Amino acid sequence: MRFNLALLSLGILVCGSTAQAGAPQPFSDDLFFDWDGLRSELREDGIDLRVGYTSETATNVRGGDKDLWRYADQWTFAATLDLHKLLDIDHAQFKIAVIDRNGRNLSADANLDDLQQVQEIYGDKETWYLTQFWYDQKYLDGMLDWKVGRLSEGEDFAAFSCDFMNFTFCGAAPGNGVGSYWYNWPVSQWGTRVKVSVPGFGYVQLGAFEVNPSYLLTRYSLDLGDPPGATGMLAPVEIGWLPTIGRGLVGSYKLGAWYNSSRAPDVVENTNGQPLAIAGGEPLMRHGEYGGYFNFLQRLTAPLTGESKQGVSVFLNGIYADRRTSTLDSQMAAGVLYTGPFSSLPEDELGFAIGRTHVNSRVADVEWLQNELGRGPVGVQSAEYVGELFYKIQATRWLDLRPNIQYVCQPGGISNKASDVVIGLKLSVNL
Repeated sequence: MRFNLALLSLGILVCGSTAQAGAPQPFSDDLFFDWDGLRSELREDGIDLRVGYTSETATNVRGGDKDLWRYADQWTFAATLDLHKLLDIDHAQFKIAVIDRNGRNLSADANLDDLQQVQEIYGDKETWYLTQFWYDQKYLDGMLDWKVGRLSEGEDFAAFSCDFMNFTFCGAAPGNGVGSYWYNWPVSQWGTRVKVSVPGFGYVQLGAFEVNPSYLLTRYSLDLGDPPGATGMLAPVEIGWLPTIGRGLVGSYKLGAWYNSSRAPDVVENTNGQPLAIAGGEPLMRHGEYGGYFNFLQRLTAPLTGESKQGVSVFLNGIYADRRTSTLDSQMAAGVLYTGPFSSLPEDELGFAIGRTHVNSRVADVEWLQNELGRGPVGVQSAEYVGELFYKIQATRWLDLRPNIQYVCQPGGISNKASDVVIGLKLSVNL
């Protein structure tokens, strides 16, 4: 009976999909639809079905070559199966998620020429994605956790929320810099992750993921198989310290690194060691790509009593990428999140963040040389600076609205380019 219910739930999931970014968002326990009690009954039997909708609307009040409004959205259809309840497999679960992304991209359509999109949910191509299809098994009372299947690196490594709308502050930061081989939500690939919990400290985890640019193509976005085009393996490792300071002031301090075994072209040089953009020829191929990251999140204040989420938290994220092969070689982002700024609105949230995305100086040197040789004019890139302020209105337990304003200084990293000002609205519904 339970196995039949599992098949029924997957059928409902697929049908709902037929009737992308952002990182996965937590669903509220209070959902808009319970399907006349069917969803609650299935959950008791170990089948948790979720449908989520997120949209991002934005307009450029300054910057770009035309004033536009643009809208992009994402539908999430997910099912989590408790395999202990369904098949008597202890400490195991299976998850499948399919994503549908639609809309237009303000950054491209208004020619903002920014390094990081102002609508993170637009992400890659607007199509359907098989985002999750994995099995997770815990051993030794949860101390050892093994996951295998179709995963995205940012689901487990350098994981960070998407509270903000600018891509600078959304999801796993390595995907913002080296997205050609580090695939964040909603793109997935075959991979595995092993996580070891360290009592009193935190955890250590490592992973292995297939690097295959074909996963970025629309024709393979729903392909459960292994499309042609694999170039190597991405191996990330992460150490996480999870302290609790004082009364409920929890923290998360992650340090990580990665290595991609693929061969990749040098961002500047040809096979003769000369600038490719000037001398032409074939790019110099490098063996392997690498980088490192950190992700710090710390709660600073909390109520003296109760389990309220009210309080102030701060975060600091950063990445450094291989300067041989990465056009964007570093990114830093810092911010503050204030949950429950008003006692009468304990679920509302105020967020502010600033960030810097840096263009590899080797690239900038060639751009300067092109202008000196009369090959320009070419904009010489350095760094793009972004600030964003939002206020989350928790209208109901299943609906929140996040009006926001973004300020982009030196779009594209070009110092003499006018700044962009973008006003947006992010909407999330748990159906």
